[in-house]
Amino acid sequence: MADQAELAQEQKRVDDVIRQINVQIGHTKELLAAAHKETRAVEKNYSENASINRYEVDDIAESRSAIEQQRQLVSRAAENEDILRRQLHTLEILKKSPYFGRIDIKDPGEDEQESLYIGVASLMNDDRTDFLVYDWRAPISGIYYNGTLGTVSYQTPSGLRQTQLLKKRQFTIVDGKITNMFDTNETVGDEMLQSALGHTDDQYMQNIVATIQHEQNDIIRNTDSDLMIVQGVAGSGKTSTILQRIAYLLYHAKASLNADQIVLFSPNRLFSQYISQVLPSLGERNMRQVTLDGFLKRRFEGLNVESIFDRYEKVGMDGGPTQAVMESPAFMQAVIDYCQQVQDGQYELFFRDITFRQQTFFSAQHVADIFARQPAAMSIPDRLVRTKNRLIRELQARTRTEANKDWLQKELNDLTRLQISRLMGKHHLDNFKDEQAMNRYLARRLAHERLRIVADAIYNNYFLNFNAQYQNFLGNNHGWGKQIDDELIAALIKDFQHDWEYHRLKLVHAAPLMLLRDLITGEGQNHDFQYVFIDEMQDYSPAMLMYFRHVFANAKFTILGDSEQALFYPLSLPEALLQRLSRELHAKHPRLITLRQSYRSTYEITSFAKSLLPDGDLIHAFNRHGEKPSLTMSYHHDQWEKDLIQAVNQGLAQYPTVAILTRTEQQAQSIYSLIHRYFDNIHCLNAHNKQMPDGVLVLPAYLAKGLEFDSVIIANSSAQALGEKATGLLYTMASRAMHQLSILSLGPVSDVFTDKACRHLKITHQLN
Repeated sequence: MADQAELAQEQKRVDDVIRQINVQIGHTKELLAAAHKETRAVEKNYSENASINRYEVDDIAESRSAIEQQRQLVSRAAENEDILRRQLHTLEILKKSPYFGRIDIKDPGEDEQESLYIGVASLMNDDRTDFLVYDWRAPISGIYYNGTLGTVSYQTPSGLRQTQLLKKRQFTIVDGKITNMFDTNETVGDEMLQSALGHTDDQYMQNIVATIQHEQNDIIRNTDSDLMIVQGVAGSGKTSTILQRIAYLLYHAKASLNADQIVLFSPNRLFSQYISQVLPSLGERNMRQVTLDGFLKRRFEGLNVESIFDRYEKVGMDGGPTQAVMESPAFMQAVIDYCQQVQDGQYELFFRDITFRQQTFFSAQHVADIFARQPAAMSIPDRLVRTKNRLIRELQARTRTEANKDWLQKELNDLTRLQISRLMGKHHLDNFKDEQAMNRYLARRLAHERLRIVADAIYNNYFLNFNAQYQNFLGNNHGWGKQIDDELIAALIKDFQHDWEYHRLKLVHAAPLMLLRDLITGEGQNHDFQYVFIDEMQDYSPAMLMYFRHVFANAKFTILGDSEQALFYPLSLPEALLQRLSRELHAKHPRLITLRQSYRSTYEITSFAKSLLPDGDLIHAFNRHGEKPSLTMSYHHDQWEKDLIQAVNQGLAQYPTVAILTRTEQQAQSIYSLIHRYFDNIHCLNAHNKQMPDGVLVLPAYLAKGLEFDSVIIANSSAQALGEKATGLLYTMASRAMHQLSILSLGPVSDVFTDKACRHLKITHQLN
């Protein structure tokens, strides 16, 4: 801590800054109230004038133009209100802690030095002539993270600039009061980092802008790489760093990038909720978030797609040779080759009937005939567009025919007055010369409504039979089949067809089937996204990553994970992964950054966790000490249950959250059923949970990835409970613990517990 005179001087500045923040908060609230009033007025006007005359052709274009103008007014008003609301939120954040760092610099040729203060957002004085606080993402703020005292350089829009860094000061400010302050030559001094890491777990991840390390800063400020792979050990701050990277990119390219053009693939819903407050705490909107399960559900509407968690529960990590082949880059290339052969006419395109009222409306043969009449030199997607246009014209003609059929007249007669009024729209009885003319009009309107389902089927390519097409691909091998014998391929096709009949799809088929569908239809790609972030990269097959590259064709990729936490696929070394992904994702400027410093856990917990790994010595434990992890072995179920309850109570005595981790969901449910009567605040979590409450949490390890807990209990570390190839599983479990790790075993422990690992444990044998 600095001397009292300097502390008093710095506190005076904090007080002055907060006074100016309060003034700006008051002014922003006034502007926000006015903007809210304006938005409501524009929305009211829009709702009163937002109807289109859809049946008078001459009026449609004029109506749409007027409505589009109104919609733009609503959008601009809402955007202005949103900007002011975010400004107010940022000011409220700054009021509690205006900044966390100070740098004193002296530019070449200047006589006087300048003091700059670094915070989560920039802040100017009332007359906007001077910065009171610089945004941590500003070019000059990079000195705070990367520079050591002396001559330093920083990147600006006009090029590299040099300056003299004379002082680097760090603050901890809580509710406007400086609680810690010291000068350092490091990026972030150990004292501040110790304080930041010593807190207890929260339901939400916090931003780390005050404690960003040098190697993390390299990741955050990189704008050149089209493929960045971040291989980071457990607790190295991978996810935090990536979220700060997103905030930096939004700041760096604010004129051309918004949060809706960034997507993050999260491992599960719990994790999505856990990180949901980081960007708002930095004054930014959240990027789009999706899980793999959610992504596949949207791509396969109406199908129950197997999740990676479901598959792990069934077969563990080893899905056999068929899975390895089908999730390989070679298999995806085989799909590409097959679609080209369909284009060349070597294989047929498969169609199916479009039905309406349980009868064939357009037969598969009729659709095939229309398609066959299109110029063969055109691409399949272009021929399909022409086919769809032809079908729409035929549908329009059929709509007039269907309007005169008995089924429609019966429906028309059964309509209530309210339904008839809705069909009439703005028309009235006196708009028609007689009742017969009105009935014809209503019949056409009703036919149009009922046949909309056929129009949707045409638009959504329901006349294409992707089931048969994919089976045709599987049955013709295309080179990949050499790695699997014919009997296995036949069984594969039969299994696929059986699942399809019951509206199910195994995960192994998802990527190749999506790619086949996209290549044939020319659809499925999204060119709007500029950045794609994939967390827990080791949970994705090569085939799925290739499909993401296809979907997000214009995006730069940042892929992060820890190969040692590979629960669903065999381990890949980082360097080999970089080479493979650079090739498969067609990267021109790939970069691999490795994070080896673990910050999450105490020195003792990290020392145990890394001792489980063959190359664990490469992991660096942070020098924050705590109690030694414990291993309690019992040989009777009743004693094991007592040990488990005791471990939970010991954890709750010190921390608000205790996590009990298991290998599978079934194990988690069994433990919950066993002990829930002993605890008031206990929860069994599964893949559907979105919130992570306090108390006792029981969950499988794969749902805990990316999360951290004050106290972790590994429920059963016996060979039977952990299963085969348990090194990555146990490492993942152990590295979730921040302050306390208790390991139980019912019977002898797994072979993963080597002599080296056991030396880092406090071992108790319960012999009774």
